[in-house]
Amino acid sequence: MAADSKIALGGGCHWCTEAVFQSLKGVEKVEQGYVASTESHSAFSEAVIVHYDSKKIPLERLIEIHLHTHNSTSNHSMRSKYRSAVYFYNSDQKVEAEKALMTLQASFSEKIVTKVYPFGAFEPSREQIQNYYLKNPEKPFCKAYIEPKLKLLLQEFSEDLQK
Repeated sequence: MAADSKIALGGGCHWCTEAVFQSLKGVEKVEQGYVASTESHSAFSEAVIVHYDSKKIPLERLIEIHLHTHNSTSNHSMRSKYRSAVYFYNSDQKVEAEKALMTLQASFSEKIVTKVYPFGAFEPSREQIQNYYLKNPEKPFCKAYIEPKLKLLLQEFSEDLQK
């Protein structure tokens, strides 16, 4: 894969997902918004597009971090708004993502519900909510939902964090 790889990830609130991936070394840019796949999954769902350098952080590691920083084992009632997914851009990514999910299942006691879908379309969030955590770290939402995910990163994935 080239140094300018990208993958779309959906799972929870895109404010949280954005903050998680903005913290990682090898991630060059995170676009927050709404992603759609194709066919029966063509409705938009909150997600991010992660632009990354695969020489610094491989796709499998991004997926592993993604699975651990959202509720990837629950088919809760908000799954249409917060689809747990990896959206691929090419067939190599599809194979790699499916393999990663199978391998990483061993790290979870419950079944992973995250699916692998083709990327269909992207709509960016409105400007006011982009970079939400970076702009609003003291807001109650950030304290309650984003900071615990960032603490998990520090505890479990510290070698992947930007210095």
